Amino acid sequence: MDVTFQIPDDLASRMTAAGDPSRRALEAFALEEFRAGHLTPPELRRMLGLARIQMDGFLKSHGIFEDVTPEDVEQDIADLKACLGG
Repeated sequence: MDVTFQIPDDLASRMTAAGDPSRRALEAFALEEFRAGHLTPPELRRMLGLARIQMDGFLKSHGIFEDVTPEDVEQDIADLKACLGG
């Protein structure tokens, strides 16, 4: 789905100085849906194109802290090994 909205040019020029406004809008929307319980962590990762290992840092940077289980750590290790070819 594509979503389009209009931003006045004078405001848009200031917003682009802080980074890609399209990406920031997507992240803000996805985070709100995640907080509301409408997205699971895997769905949020998929929506934002993040690897599992990137998710924790992304959430922390937005003030969201999740419990990490031993299984989560094992999966992260397996993911890293797979990325490194081992």
